[in-house]
Amino acid sequence: MIRGPLLCAALVLSSVPAVARAQEAARPEPVIVTLGHATVKVPPDRAFVTIATEAAAASPGAAQQQIARSMTAVRASLKAAGFPDDSVKTLAYGLQEEVDYQNGKRVPRGYRARNTIEVRVDDIARVGEVIDASVKAGANAVNDIRFDLKDRAAVERDALKRAVADARARADAMAAGAGVTIGSIVRIDEQDHGSPVPRPQPMMMRAAVADAPETPVSAGEIEIDAAVTLTASIK
Repeated sequence: MIRGPLLCAALVLSSVPAVARAQEAARPEPVIVTLGHATVKVPPDRAFVTIATEAAAASPGAAQQQIARSMTAVRASLKAAGFPDDSVKTLAYGLQEEVDYQNGKRVPRGYRARNTIEVRVDDIARVGEVIDASVKAGANAVNDIRFDLKDRAAVERDALKRAVADARARADAMAAGAGVTIGSIVRIDEQDHGSPVPRPQPMMMRAAVADAPETPVSAGEIEIDAAVTLTASIK
């Protein structure tokens, strides 16, 4: 017959292997965590040109009529050049009173109206043509040129593949340095990594010369960045 203290001791001793096994099972699996990065450079194949007509007049109606005539001419010129209606989008329209202050008094100076459109150009070689045609037709401000890609998602996916490959190569290098090997990939997380689109400096145009040469535009390259965090087990 086993008395109480001896029985408790026996139970404790018999539970030691089970506790050890539980602790071993609960121990975190050793892993390697690496950051992979990739940058893909590609020439843009699409551009967006922001064009505006602006006019000042003594009355709001006169200012409005002036930019209406100018913008109608601009859009007609673009259509005649082969740019479809769906490639032109109105971005903003404004009409405001301009005032001066003399001796603390508000003195009306007239009204200024502005109509701004964005033209999508699917042939980069024609960006200069869009600018010239618009200015000759009556546009007096070219505010921005933004370059982009028609299939940006495909390039982003390519950058992600390269970033994962870079992270895996770094994990292999770390494992080799530690004298271990990579087991399985436990997790891959995409990092928030912006891919800014290069923007040339805004161009302000106030007049056009009839026989001026075509406006030169250089698109350069777009850089698509991707970054991932890779977690791999080691053995």
